[in-house]
This record gives sequence, C-alpha cells and structure tokens, in this order.
Amino acid sequence: MFREMRRKRQQLSEKEAAAVLERGTSGVLAVLGDGGYPYAVPLSYVYQDGKIYFHCAGSGHKLDGIRNCDKVSFCVIDQDEVHPEKYTTYFRSVIAFGKARILEEDEKRKAILLLTEKYCPKEGHREGVEAPLHGGDPGGAYDGQTGHRDGKIKKIPALPEISQKAGAF
Repeated sequence: MFREMRRKRQQLSEKEAAAVLERGTSGVLAVLGDGGYPYAVPLSYVYQDGKIYFHCAGSGHKLDGIRNCDKVSFCVIDQDEVHPEKYTTYFRSVIAFGKARILEEDEKRKAILLLTEKYCPKEGHREGVEAPLHGGDPGGAYDGQTGHRDGKIKKIPALPEISQKAGAF
C-alpha cells in the first residue's frame, strides 16, 4: 500500500523513528482539504503507544478535512542542518501515515492530560485542564493511529551521530 523508501540506507529504524516522534514538539498534519487540495497545518502533539494525539477547536478547516477523509499524514523534522558549502542538508525526519478520528470523552480527557503533561510539566500550570478550552468551546482531541511511518536521515560524513536537540537514541 505504501511506497518503499527509495534511499534505503537513509531509513531510520522503527525505534529511531519512534524516538523522533516522542521527543518532537511540533509537526505538520496534512489532510484532504477543500476542493481536493491538500491542507497542511503545523501543530503541537504528543506521541504515545503508536498514536499521535493533538487538540483543535470544535470547527475549522483541519476538522472538516478529517471528517471528509480520515486518511492523514504527519511530518516531524527532528534535525535540519544546512551546509551551503557542500550544497546539502543533514537532516532527520519522520512521516507517519494513518487515520485520524475524533476521540470519545474519556479518551479526550486522556489526550488532553497527555498534552498538558508534555507542554505544561510544572504542577501549577496544569490547573484548569478540566475547564473548557478556547473560551467555552471544549473543542476536541484527536488521534492518528500510525499505520505506516518512514524515518529518514542524512548524516554528516565521518561523524557517528548527528547532534540532537534533546534526548538520545
């Protein structure tokens, strides 16, 4: 169903791809937008147990796209080092493909708590998570079960590892 990566030597292992998704703080969700055009939107997310969780308002372009077609892709760029003198870029990224769905209330609460733990790690900042979001509109939480993902890397020659923003493999 999904294409094989053309440059297999650059393919990340499943463990490395999962690590990129776990430590990332933003990614780009692509849905089928209006008129058949792709709609790609950057967003904050959390990755857990093979699922990507994110939050959005109760209406809008992103939600309309998910309702019209649940097939989505999600891209995270973990590293991007431009080397103009070599006319290249050393990078690490992951693209996940899957189906997005609107979560039920109990799942929604779990997703919101996961997002809060990731982006508001201090205990005092978590107050109000139970309160309605976005001025009274509780919005929604969504997950994308990753059905397929490809990670890709282009390493700096002669170095064993690329410098990393956070964490390690």
